[in-house]
Amino acid sequence: MSSSTIAIARTVAGAPPSRLSDASVMNALMLTARPVLSSVDELLADATSRQPFSHTDSKSGSGFERVIIDGEAHVVKYVHIDEDWTMRFCGDIGCKPLQVWATGLMDVLPERIDHGVVGAAGGLGRNGWGAAILMRDLSDELVPAGDDPIAMDEHLEYIETMAALAARTWGFVDDLGLVPFENKLTWFNKVGLELERARGWPDAVPPIAANGWTQFASRVPRDVHDVVDSLRRDPQPLVDALVATPFAFSHGDWKLGNIGTGRDGRTVLIDWTYPGAAPPCYDLAWYISINRSRLPHSKEDAIASLRAALARAGIDVQPWWDRQLSLCLLGALLQHGWEKALGDEQELGWWCDRGREGARYL
Repeated sequence: MSSSTIAIARTVAGAPPSRLSDASVMNALMLTARPVLSSVDELLADATSRQPFSHTDSKSGSGFERVIIDGEAHVVKYVHIDEDWTMRFCGDIGCKPLQVWATGLMDVLPERIDHGVVGAAGGLGRNGWGAAILMRDLSDELVPAGDDPIAMDEHLEYIETMAALAARTWGFVDDLGLVPFENKLTWFNKVGLELERARGWPDAVPPIAANGWTQFASRVPRDVHDVVDSLRRDPQPLVDALVATPFAFSHGDWKLGNIGTGRDGRTVLIDWTYPGAAPPCYDLAWYISINRSRLPHSKEDAIASLRAALARAGIDVQPWWDRQLSLCLLGALLQHGWEKALGDEQELGWWCDRGREGARYL
């Protein structure tokens, strides 16, 4: 197997972290490439049982199987841009879930993360753009579906893990061709939704989002609408403002359906479909937006928890925190404003206020 390195910029003597800082020294995480098999038959050659598997939290369109290998349950996720509308929104013809495994990047994650992946086959489907990702079956260790708040200790462990991932990969610059940060901010934009409409709305979520944006236009104050509408057309001003703040490696989808607590106490974090370089507050903003009904305390408390966890991990947050946080919360409104517009007035109002705060940094 070949080895390569990814550059990780770190500062010395507690100086403010920055991807462009002259004070930084370059460390490197050694990556050892993982083998990628050429067919599903090869990947599952030792399987003694294969059954269709329904993952209730998955709404992307990807298919699943549960298989038994050496007496142990595994899950296979089949990913291809033709079936997965979220990959289409990210412009993913390179199969990022496969890339993050094949490059060895998963092997340099903090020890407290269990990603569950044990193998992969690539080159599948149209143009070879698809893959089969083989994971240990961690279903029983994921947060159970529901509407009730999760336990406080679980929530704080997940925030601590989010901070540990950022600290481990602080200053990550994506030389691997993962999801570009600007692509993350085009979720549910006008072009993406129109493309899904032209396909006949094959999946459930995009038409709901289209309706939500119609509600957004009528429910939010004009100043908030105009900022979000402009950025949905062209997110570059937000991208430019955020790249002046620190980046790290981002999982990209901290929804509770992807998170759990393993039997060994580690944080289970699956479904690495949107990996790439992003500000640490990006994952936080996604987490508090998409999981808002299940947070055991306020969004403000969750924000304070990540700031404290980063500080405990040795990151000096003071120089950049307020700016990055405000911009990332604006980014979350850009992505999920449609969902907020379908909900209650208090939640929508909170995000509108955050949108105004973020807009001041553009």
